[in-house]
Amino acid sequence: MSEPQPATPVAAETQPQATQAEETRQRVDPSDADIQREIGRRTRRSLLVGGIASLIGAGAWEWLRTRREDDDVQWPLRLALRANEQISRDYLSETRLAPTFSPADVEQPRRNGMYGLDGNPDPNWKLTVDSGDDSKELSLDDIKALPKVEMITEFKCIEGWSRILHWGGARFRDFAEKYGPDDLDPNSYVSIETPDKQYYVGLDAASALHPQTLLAYELNGKPLAVENGAPLRLAIPLKYGVKNIKRIGRIEFTDHRPADYWAEQGYDWYAGF
Repeated sequence: MSEPQPATPVAAETQPQATQAEETRQRVDPSDADIQREIGRRTRRSLLVGGIASLIGAGAWEWLRTRREDDDVQWPLRLALRANEQISRDYLSETRLAPTFSPADVEQPRRNGMYGLDGNPDPNWKLTVDSGDDSKELSLDDIKALPKVEMITEFKCIEGWSRILHWGGARFRDFAEKYGPDDLDPNSYVSIETPDKQYYVGLDAASALHPQTLLAYELNGKPLAVENGAPLRLAIPLKYGVKNIKRIGRIEFTDHRPADYWAEQGYDWYAGF
């Protein structure tokens, strides 16, 4: 009997190396058809989302545009402005001051906002002050007789630019204490207008009486130039430039919220920051 012969191992089937590399490439790299399908899918999704967003935006704008007006502004916008005002008024405090700067930071003023500044100021300029039944006229010397205060603060325009300026003048609170009503209510208001009545602003009394609110007659160490509001202007760093009225001709202390030029154009009446 012969011994069994050892089994001859069957050689495993092998694939050509090129074929294995091809399969690896196909698993890693999608085909052009796969890429095109994915691009198409994402494009359709983007168009759908963009279209829906556009429809929502157009619908919201149409809804807002057709709302009833409140002081010449659609009521949702006016509501937002009033909410901003309440937050600003609650934050207002005599101890919260606008930042001040060093003389090295002072910049040249920018010419802008010429409302109410048609021509040169009257050489016989007088400031009319009304408080209830009392009315008086003051000269610039009367304002200069009040304690002089200087401050270097940032003037901010609602258009987005700013300047660091050096102001000189009298605190409005000192002016009000001497020439305003005896029982000035901090919840009352102040109306200020140019001599030609072409520009006018309204202030809450609390902002007017803030220690940094000045009746300014100097700018960067010199008397005010015509384009900067000579002979007297308001410098109130807690408000945007639209409230810093130039060439003041009349100041009235009142119990009702006064008219304001830019508020009548739809802007924020308070205009604080």
